[in-house]
Order: sequence, then structure tokens, then C-alpha cells
Amino acid sequence: MKKQLLVLAAFFLFATICQAQQEIKMEDLSKHVGDSVTVCTKIYGGIFLDRSKGTPTLLNAGASYPNSPLTIVIGPEARKTFKEAPEVFYKEKNVCISGKVILYKEKPEIVVYDENQIILK
Repeated sequence: MKKQLLVLAAFFLFATICQAQQEIKMEDLSKHVGDSVTVCTKIYGGIFLDRSKGTPTLLNAGASYPNSPLTIVIGPEARKTFKEAPEVFYKEKNVCISGKVILYKEKPEIVVYDENQIILK
């Protein structure tokens, strides 16, 4: 019985989290800083900064660097959840990214903590 209640509670929590994210257009990103959203776009390229502090992976969404309106940031722990190198696998593919919009140097970013936040379209 406890297991069934736990499964039911997990289902409702997941459903609530999914509903909290709204799908937005790339041009509306700056209006949604601090919000959990889903945005669908093309990944134009990326880089794994293996010699930088924090060893992040950066994906350029919506246009090529430096004109990309959104940067997807994948930290080293999150990178381990990916089956393939994200900067290679997602290049030139259309995806939907879910996460919280933040600003870094006045530019929108979404930090990805798990491969499941990026879905091929």
C-alpha cells in the first residue's frame, strides 16, 4: 500500500512540474527570466570547455555563436548523463529544451542538469 501511495504521489508531482513549464518562442526568452519554460529551436553548434573552470559544455541555440539568442549550459555532472557528447550529437538538430531561464552577462541561458531536458524534435 505504501508503495502504491508513493507511486501516486510521484505521478502527481511529475504532472505538476510538467504543467509549470510553458512553451515559449525564442524571441520571448527575455520576458521569462526566472521562469521554467520549454523552448524549441535548432542547435547551431557547441563546445566542450574541458580546460575551463567548471568544464562546461555550451550549446548555441537559435543561431551560431556569437549571435545565438540562447545558450544551453551543461555542467560536468550533467554531461555524464548524456550517452554521446552533446556538442556533437545535437549539432544541426531541432530540439526542445526545458529548464529555468537565467541571464549571464545579459544573455539568456538554460542550465541543463539531465539529458532528459533536451528532446529531439
